[in-house]
Amino acid sequence: MGQMGRMAQRRPTVSSAWGLGSCRITVVMSILSEVIDSTRAIIQGMSVTLSYIPKRKQTVEYPDDPVTVQPRYRGQHLLHVDELGREKCVACFLCAAACPSECIYIEAADDPRPPEARIGVDERYAKVYNIDYNRCIFCGYCVEACPKDAITHGYNFELSVYNRGDLVKRKDDLLITKQVQSKNYRVAFSDEDVDSEYKEV
Repeated sequence: MGQMGRMAQRRPTVSSAWGLGSCRITVVMSILSEVIDSTRAIIQGMSVTLSYIPKRKQTVEYPDDPVTVQPRYRGQHLLHVDELGREKCVACFLCAAACPSECIYIEAADDPRPPEARIGVDERYAKVYNIDYNRCIFCGYCVEACPKDAITHGYNFELSVYNRGDLVKRKDDLLITKQVQSKNYRVAFSDEDVDSEYKEV
């Protein structure tokens, strides 16, 4: 094979050069597309972040200023009494059965005395009523299950303790006549929306 033949072998054809160039163009276009998409996503995210900077932030100086809670706020439970001071709970165990975290413990007892001398409104009452707030998820199922409206959620939110055993609240801690409520709070009006820290209270 002569020198001309060897040169023809080395010289790339037009079709192979075109294929190599189109492959490079495809790679470059793919990279550019990813850069544009990433830049657009960053701009969108930063626009949301930057839009909150000029807004007035509402910081509650607790405990100096009262905390505002919604009317349907689910705080520590309350065990209610009737107008004569008798406990409404009849130890039916429906609240304990409805509790998904199994944090309610009840022991029932009978009180055969006349109605006006009884502890509860019925002959049967809860001798022991404990709620373990280590496990309670404040779902409200116990409140919905109670046929006597004996248990509801109060507005007490100060449940911080140093000992986990102190989160097991007994009947004396839950009775509405004995429970120590959080002092520095206020309940929002029904038409007042305080869900966001950026809304005025």
